[in-house]
Amino acid sequence: MGLRIGDCEEKIKVNGGQEIKKRWEVNGKGEINGKAASNGQLHDEREARGKPLGDSSRLPLYSWEEIKKHNLHTDQWLVIHRKVYNVTKWADKHPGGSRVLNHYAGEDATDVFLAMHLDQAVVQKYLKPLLIGELAPGEPSQEKNKNAQLVEDFRTLRKTVEDLNLLEPSLPFFFMHLTQILFLEALVWFILRSFGNGWLITVLISFLLTVSQAQASFLQHDTGHLSIFKKSKWNHLMHNFVMGQLKGMSAKWWNYRHFQHHAKPNIYPKDPDIDMGPLFVLGESQPIKYGKKKIKYIDYEKQHLYFYVVGLPLLMPVYFNMQSIQVTFLRKEWKELAWISSFYIRYFITYRAYYGIIGTVLLIYLVKLLESPWIALVTQMSHIPMRMSTEENHDWFSTQVLATCNVKQSFFNDWFSGHLNFQIEHHLFPVMPRHNYYKVAPLVRALCAKHGIDYVNKPMLKAFGDIVRSLKKSGDLWVNAYYYT
Repeated sequence: MGLRIGDCEEKIKVNGGQEIKKRWEVNGKGEINGKAASNGQLHDEREARGKPLGDSSRLPLYSWEEIKKHNLHTDQWLVIHRKVYNVTKWADKHPGGSRVLNHYAGEDATDVFLAMHLDQAVVQKYLKPLLIGELAPGEPSQEKNKNAQLVEDFRTLRKTVEDLNLLEPSLPFFFMHLTQILFLEALVWFILRSFGNGWLITVLISFLLTVSQAQASFLQHDTGHLSIFKKSKWNHLMHNFVMGQLKGMSAKWWNYRHFQHHAKPNIYPKDPDIDMGPLFVLGESQPIKYGKKKIKYIDYEKQHLYFYVVGLPLLMPVYFNMQSIQVTFLRKEWKELAWISSFYIRYFITYRAYYGIIGTVLLIYLVKLLESPWIALVTQMSHIPMRMSTEENHDWFSTQVLATCNVKQSFFNDWFSGHLNFQIEHHLFPVMPRHNYYKVAPLVRALCAKHGIDYVNKPMLKAFGDIVRSLKKSGDLWVNAYYYT
């Protein structure tokens, strides 16, 4: 390519608005500030940020060929910073769910480990008893099929992000966001108290509650990703409050589902977000597979049409709510059930005097029905039109960028999407507070340009339209395979 990353210099505002220039330290030739560096030197520099566990001279040495054999539910090894861990027995205790670990069994999990965990010092304590060995000296730091230079470049980018304090949250930002939600809830109560519950008033408060619920969805997303507080326990407590008390859904259910999506986005069958059951066929391989096997639960040729009738309005009030309750009962998560119940108790206390019991239930589900298209469009616009595949074991950077796209920045787009219009940056740095996405975006674009990876950034209306166009394309593939093969 001939492009030096050091040439991609960006002005970034930090520390209250001060502009500084950050020049990447590693160029495309493996040089640090113009000085040649071996892969071992680069590796040692990365390892210096995390202390090796135990006396590595006494640890058994493993090859990638051996490690790849341990990729079963009953036998799971993974590699972090060249150390080999047996996580088989730990998987069921993992806060993010056992499936996330299984998705990386037999692979290098260094980048996903760094991306998903806020407090590295804390998780090191859990890793220590799981350590069983390390990679043999002659083995590369990641599987041979991965782009080693891209892996190193991304880790350099991550170091830049840390140096610029872009993982540091702004509490005033999130406090104002929570205030917005609570203000709308209070405003609804004031309007009912002052003007009664006529039809026009009901329409108005339904609109206000819909805005409040949608913004609460974005706030719970922040807390679920540990993006608000520096301590994980405070994020978890806030997540339970926002998801349970403000949304009436299970925080743990969301964690189990959403972290799988982040670990392997748009990858069958590891990403639950692209498992639409019998209703939709997505991407290219699934519709062709269904077509050749003569599977026809519904006429998928029309899926882009019934998406408006089924997908948009029913995602929140039916699919997500039923799944949340189901997981809560099956796992016997009684604390989660208590949080969920607090939402309905609050609604009945607040609105029963105006609408009665049945009317309050209808109000709850009317608001969820109105919120559903908003959340469905925002969450699907960045993934459904993008590449879907079975497991190909790419590096972390490629896996995330190829499966996601951005929507152009504006004040409205940022607010309307909860900053999920920066989906690429969010997937690369899940614990990064969303108010910093725009700061790292130029560096991500530069790395994409260097390695010839498309950085997709489109207008919001086009992104919405691409959902339907993608569904139609997949439906046509199913028709051709079903009727003509």
